[in-house]
This record gives sequence, C-alpha cells and structure tokens, in this order.
Amino acid sequence: MSIIRLTLLALVACVPLLAQAAPYQLTTAWPVNVGPLNPHLYTPNQMFAQSMVYEPLVKYQADGSVQPWLAIRWRHSADGKTWWFTLRDDVAFSNGEPFNAQAAAANFQAVLANRQRHAWLELANQITDVRALSATELQITLKSAYAPLLQELALPRPFRFIAPSQFIDGGTARGIKAPIGTGPWRLANSQLNQRDVLVRNERYWGRKPALQQITIKVIPDATSRAVAFETGEIDMLYGDEGLLPLDTFERFRHHPGYVARLSAPAETVMLALNASQGPTREQAVREALNYAVDKQTLVDSVLYGTQQVADTLFAPSVPYAPQDLTPRRYDPTKARALLEQAGWQQLEGQPWRQKAGQPLAIELAFIGTDALAKSMAEIIQANLRQVGVQVTLVGEEESSIYARQREGRFGMIFNRTWGAPYDPHAFLSSMRVPSHADYQAQRGLPDKALIDKEISEVLTTGDEAQRRKLYHDVLTRLHQDAVYLPISYVSLMSVARQEVGEIPFAPVTSEIPFDQITPVTP
Repeated sequence: MSIIRLTLLALVACVPLLAQAAPYQLTTAWPVNVGPLNPHLYTPNQMFAQSMVYEPLVKYQADGSVQPWLAIRWRHSADGKTWWFTLRDDVAFSNGEPFNAQAAAANFQAVLANRQRHAWLELANQITDVRALSATELQITLKSAYAPLLQELALPRPFRFIAPSQFIDGGTARGIKAPIGTGPWRLANSQLNQRDVLVRNERYWGRKPALQQITIKVIPDATSRAVAFETGEIDMLYGDEGLLPLDTFERFRHHPGYVARLSAPAETVMLALNASQGPTREQAVREALNYAVDKQTLVDSVLYGTQQVADTLFAPSVPYAPQDLTPRRYDPTKARALLEQAGWQQLEGQPWRQKAGQPLAIELAFIGTDALAKSMAEIIQANLRQVGVQVTLVGEEESSIYARQREGRFGMIFNRTWGAPYDPHAFLSSMRVPSHADYQAQRGLPDKALIDKEISEVLTTGDEAQRRKLYHDVLTRLHQDAVYLPISYVSLMSVARQEVGEIPFAPVTSEIPFDQITPVTP
C-alpha cells in the first residue's frame, strides 16, 4: 500500500499501430520506478509490480471469495487455530528453483522475523508457527481463530513468495538479491527514472499471458501521461483519480476513437481529523468541519462527476458497512451554530473565529505534487473560510506526508481506505498501531480503547452474528466521533483506443490485469 496506500496510477498500452513489428509487447507508465520488488516490504516497492512477479496461496475474487492458487486445498482444526494447506506440485520459481512447502515456510519465517514492520496486519501478529510437513503440505499455527486469514493471505504483500536463494542474511528484511517469484512475469531490467521492463515468465505454471514484454515508462506527471496517450506513445490508461487530469478524462469519454470506463466505487477519499491536538480535539469542531464542506460542488467542479459524494467512511457496498448512519450533509448554518455553541466566536470585522484568545486555525496537509489534492484542498479551505475557520495548506513531498500521518503531525490530512480485499478488516486492523493517519487521528477519542478492543475481537471471533455486531459498533462510533470527513467514493478508470477494447477492472484495486490483455492482431 503503497499503504497508506500511493495514489494508484497505471498506463497500459497495447500497440498494434506503433509497434507492429512486436505486437506482443506492451508499454505502460507509472510515476516512479517499480522498486527492488521485495515481496515482503513496502515503499518504494510498487504493489502492482509485486503482484506481477509474486503469487499468493489463495487468490481474491471480485465477489469477495478466494480461490485456490499456489495452494490447491486447505482445512483447519475445530478450534480454528491450525491450518493445513496442500500446495501445487508443478510450480517453480522463474529461475527454475522449486516452489514447495519448504520454500513457502522459509518465506513466512522471513516475514515473521520482521514482524513489527507488519504489525498493522493482524495475521502477522496471530501466526505463531509455520512449518513444512512434506514437500506439498504446509502447516500454519495461530494464537487464536482468525476469520480473515484467507483474505489476508491473498493480499499483494507481505505473504507472497520469493526464491529462498535470493534471501540476504537468511531473510528479506535487509533486502533481496533479485526479484525471483512464481508469477507470470519477471523483472528483466530497470533504469532509474526512465523505465522498467518485465518479460513473460516462460516457466510459469499457469496460463501464460498473451503478452511477452511490458515496458513501464516512468512518467510522473498526469498531464504528460495524457499527452503520451494522445500522441500514441501510450495506447491505454488504467488507474484511479490521479491517472490523468479529470477534465481530460471527461473529454476522452466523449471521443469516438476511445473507450473510457469507470469502475464501481473502490475506495473512499477523506480527511482524517486529529482528535489529539489543536481545535480538532473538540467533537463540535470536527462535526462542524463535516457540515461546512460542499462535497457535491467539489465532486462536480474538481472531479468532473467521476466520483460519488461520500457520506461515510466506507461505501454502503463494502462488507459489514452500516446502512443506518445519518450523513452530515452540507449545512454551513449548522456548522456555524455548532462552533458558536462550543465557544468559538466570530467578532465583528474579524475573519476567523476565536476562543480564549486563540484563533480557530487548522493545517490541512496533502502531497504537494498531487494537483488533484491541491485543488480539493483549496475548495475545502474556501468552504471553511465561510464559517470562520482559518485553514493553512501544507503541501509536502509524499514521504513527508506519510511521516506526518504516522507521527500525528497534522490537524487535517488527506487519507483514503484501501479497497478490496483490505476493506474493512485490514483497514480497521491497522487503526490499532501508529502506521497510518487513522491511529493518530483517533488517539484522542474518549472511546479509542474500546474501539481498538472491538477491532481485535471482530478479527478473532468465529461467531458471524457477533462479528456483524462488532463491525456495526466500531463503524458507528467512528462516524459519531466525526474523526473523518468523507469526501468521495473513488472509482478506477480506464481509457483505451477502440482497437484495444475494454479492459477488465481487477478485483484487487492495487493490481493491473496485464495477464488478461490480448493484443490486437496487426
């Protein structure tokens, strides 16, 4: 995740016109290089590329289920604490090294040796032992029954498999020698700030992709990606709202030569409001901020109607999302009344409200190079000015914003959920540790300890009715605490030339379905 997750961007190009001599090569673009592709670590490793090279035991499906993948079947003990997986016996790593239960166990042990780095994911905390019982039998032992085990084994990271010969110092925490996985692709070469090239893994055990080579150009700027598409350098674009300027996407939707599509809502973009410090410590202030932002105008003017207004942390379609929460819709009069009642007075001739001699001033932090976030921040700043709230915009480089999230150095900060298969369980699990903005935003809540306790319970209970009750209570509390300001439900988007056709949206929002692309015969 990028995770918090990086803004998902991918440009996929099928090149029947530009590369007729090589119809089975494809050009794509990404804002940065794919990184060293360590399957067990995070930034700068790019999730879409990790998923191309490395595979899971089970694969996540669009309906929320999982299907056998490197594991062909599994069972568990009556108490849910011990799981046995039977692995495929026909899989090799791309260097010819066999994939077996011994290799799988070594990978689990490498992840668990760096357990603290993965503490945001409850499965990493639950596993007590992993061992190979034979070449094809793998045993995983847990502290307690853990309902989302299969879903978390399907995540793009960290529970995927690299050839053990590529470990450094017996593990992966200090890096890897080379990214050798079992997936349909392997990394052929990389040029910093220029491109990465992945080629088809000819040893792949499954159905091999139709494409033979994917060149990933590094194009950081959204406008430059749009130009690359229009000039024919790129033949298809796939990603989320940062993919290209949204006015350009809207124009592409009406271009007769292009096929432009939006997926169903995949994630939620919101502001995390810091309940631990500054004016946002006050419940009334957080509620007022929610009422003061005109989200519909923001979606229409900045997002060109490509997203839906968000009323809650999760879209109603997300599993276990409560359906009975009362939205806080745009009502600046109510926002002003809440602030007045909380003692934040606006004196005549003064632009900003004050209390005890202190102005109602809040910083809003965002990634400075994200033009879309900047535009949204400016509208939010203008909305809050109308109710007497002084907002200072803080645009910084990506790593600095992530550090602010982890350390709690923000009043308001852009944040987002993680999409399938992380939502809701893995996203909620991460709220209990200071790895993302959520923990720091919630830390000052009076019911934070209870929220964390119920999250731990919901992840380990085997009672479905109890699980639903706990999810409902946690998500209702977070909504009532107004610790988030939901902005929009994000859709993925794709744009392709007619000859490329429609590209399916991957079930996992951080993945790109390269293996499902069949080039048009020139």
